[in-house]
Amino acid sequence: MGIIDKLNKDFESRVRLGIMSILMVNDWVDFTEMKTLLNITDGNLASHSSALEKSEYIEIKKEFVGKKPKTSYQVTPLGRAAFKEHLSYLEKLMKS
Repeated sequence: MGIIDKLNKDFESRVRLGIMSILMVNDWVDFTEMKTLLNITDGNLASHSSALEKSEYIEIKKEFVGKKPKTSYQVTPLGRAAFKEHLSYLEKLMKS
């Protein structure tokens, strides 16, 4: 098995790479901030974040602030480890 086969397919999308990169250096990030940072649509963020949540790489918290819904994201310990491993394989691939 080559290095390229060890890359995590869950992180192949540029949007998922962006979500994970942002969450690796921030605690909780809300929907509006994430959408603005990545310059993507509501639906795009919702679908990619749901996929990452399904893999247990991020936690999605939905709550109400006053009467407004608020969605926030945080990387999980599993997500942090998986993303670090993915980045490690990317670095090895660039050096080969």
